[in-house]
Amino acid sequence: MIRQGTGQREVWLLAATFLVALAGLIYELIGATLSSYLLGDSVRQFSFVIGLYLAAMGLGAWVSRFVADTVAGFVWAQIALGLFGGFMAPILFFSYAMMGEVGIPLTLNLIVVGTLAGMELPLIARLLKEIGLPEFRFENVLSFDYVGALAASLMFPLLIVPHLGLMSASLSFGVLNLLVAGLSLWLFPQAATRGTLAAWGLALVVTLAALVGSERLVAVSEASLFEDDVILSQDTAYQHITLTRFRDRTRLFLDNSIQFDSQDEYRYHETLVQPVMGLAPRAAHVLILGGGDGLAAREVFRHGVESVTLVDLDPGVTELFRSHPDLVALNGGALNDPRLRVINQDAWKFLETATESYDIIIADLPDPKSIALSKLYSAEFYALMVQRLSAQGLIVVQSGSPLFARQGFWSVAHTIEATRNPMAPGEGLWTLPYHVWVPSFGDWGFVMAGFREPSDRALRLPQGLRYLTQETWEQAQVFAPDSADMPAEINSIQSHALIGYYNAGWDEWFK
Repeated sequence: MIRQGTGQREVWLLAATFLVALAGLIYELIGATLSSYLLGDSVRQFSFVIGLYLAAMGLGAWVSRFVADTVAGFVWAQIALGLFGGFMAPILFFSYAMMGEVGIPLTLNLIVVGTLAGMELPLIARLLKEIGLPEFRFENVLSFDYVGALAASLMFPLLIVPHLGLMSASLSFGVLNLLVAGLSLWLFPQAATRGTLAAWGLALVVTLAALVGSERLVAVSEASLFEDDVILSQDTAYQHITLTRFRDRTRLFLDNSIQFDSQDEYRYHETLVQPVMGLAPRAAHVLILGGGDGLAAREVFRHGVESVTLVDLDPGVTELFRSHPDLVALNGGALNDPRLRVINQDAWKFLETATESYDIIIADLPDPKSIALSKLYSAEFYALMVQRLSAQGLIVVQSGSPLFARQGFWSVAHTIEATRNPMAPGEGLWTLPYHVWVPSFGDWGFVMAGFREPSDRALRLPQGLRYLTQETWEQAQVFAPDSADMPAEINSIQSHALIGYYNAGWDEWFK
């Protein structure tokens, strides 16, 4: 019988090693991703989650020595992982939505799941010895464990998040742990007591039911999290997209951070785009970095441009704003304009390999919350930008809030100003900081730059603008004392001073 065969049991235990390693790393990645989504500062959150999870695994490895019945210990660890790991995402989502608290539930869940995951490898190694394997080699167990971890790290961004989402992924791997427990009970019938089978069956039913209803769970948690009705919730390989609506008002959230509100986004996008378009001597060829919603492109197309290249990392965003009827109406069909070319690529990599020159470069990139984003506000990145700028061209960069992250804003301004000017060796760029009040965000700032100051400072504005005029443009260049220029380090890929300024500023206001 297969239950009695050492060979079959050996194959299963090595396969189980791969599967539990796969599930264990997925839980760790879900925890890190969710904490980054909900708490921000991805570097800090990933470091915290990885460190705590590994420490808990070490605790689990130590605890495993006290498990007298190896088979029963392994099976119960799988049942517990199926519940605590499987319900990790639902617990964290609902805790944040209902109580605004995620730190304590996350910490407790990571300790429990990490401890259980840490018990698995020692127990499997003991089982392989106990079944009488003639030549037991621990390195075989480690090899399957490492391969499982590699598979998880590749599958998580490429397959699991885009196709399952975090809620379904968490529950799916909970079911996987429970299936490992079930097959282990079949192969090792001495552990299949009535109580164990009842607990396993109940856990499997509950987890499967939650998985089947995971879309409903997502809807309920997001309905609690957002004020308005959630009309779209979608995970991509890079972020979580949420669209909400109240009457005819639409809001976009990426990783639960608001990106725009259709009621006032025109103030932001007109102020971002129209000054640089209205001052540039020539505006035929435009490059937009970020701006996958097409709203900056909409403002660009108010002018007689010949071509627009839009570089946005996430194809999920650009496709959504190219096809969703409400969003196409909001951006005026900008992403479907034949003059526009969409390139889904990292902005840094694009600039490194691009050969074209542009009259206008608009950087509408996410805030510098992490090292990956901070590098897009670095001296090195701006040096790449100016290489793609035509001789009379202009750049504009969304630079955060000069009020909420004052030192961060001026760090961006000083970094751009210090960028080497190829038209004037030994000098930096001409810069013009300015800002606008957007009700959804507060006071928001931008920095315009070029090789030289434009000779004509009067804006050439198109018809139909709702906010920007020559008068409001002149007011935008005036900063109150609490947001005025202040000392700040230049941001580079070595120092990343901007991250500290940004997080300290927002924490001071909102934490």
